[in-house]
Amino acid sequence: MRIAGLRSRVRRKYRVRTTDSNHKQPIAPNLLAKLPSTSGLNQVWVADITYVRTGEGWLYLASILDLHSRRVVGWAMKDTLRTELPLAALHMALIHRRPASGLIHHSDRGCQYASDDYRKLLTSHGVIPSMSGKGNCYDNAAKESFFHTLKTELVYLDEFHTKAEAQRRIFDYLEGFYNRQRLHSSIGYMTPVEFEASAQAAVVAA
Repeated sequence: MRIAGLRSRVRRKYRVRTTDSNHKQPIAPNLLAKLPSTSGLNQVWVADITYVRTGEGWLYLASILDLHSRRVVGWAMKDTLRTELPLAALHMALIHRRPASGLIHHSDRGCQYASDDYRKLLTSHGVIPSMSGKGNCYDNAAKESFFHTLKTELVYLDEFHTKAEAQRRIFDYLEGFYNRQRLHSSIGYMTPVEFEASAQAAVVAA
C-alpha cells in the first residue's frame, strides 16, 4: 500500500487516557442501564471526552449527545482536561435546549463529571446525574459510537497542523455535517435535525 500510495481509511492512534476515576467525589448510580429506551427529546443526554492529535499537541473535545435524536447538543474544545472543558459543553447544551427537570445526564466516572462545579450545575437545572459502571464503556455505547464516527470520517483522514485548524474542522463537521446532513440508521435514516423537527411536529399535531 505504501508503494502504491494508498493508506488505510482508519488508522490506529495512540490512546490518551481521558478518564480519571481515581477520586473521592460522589459517584452517581447507573440509571441508563435500567432505561429500556427514550420516547422524546431531552430525556437522556450522554456525555464524554475524546482527544485529537495536532501538530501543536493534543486537543480535547467534550460533547453531549441527545440519546433520542443523536444530535450533538453541546460541545467544547480546549487544550486541557480540567473540569472547565466539559462544563463549557454542558453550559452550551443547557442554554440551547432549556430542558425540563428530570433530564438524565449520563457520563463516565471521571473526576470532571464528578466535580463539585459540574454536579452543582446539573442540580441547579434539575438534571439527574448517571454514571457508567467502573471500566464499562458499553454503558455509554451511543457516545462511543459517535466518537468512532467522528474519527473515522474526519480525524483519521487528515492531519491537523494547529489546534485552531482542528477546531475549525471539527466545528464544521459537528454543526455543518453531523447534525444537519449525516443520515443515522438508529433514527430511521434521517439527520438529527430532521428527526427532531419531525418529533416536534408530531407533538404539536397531537
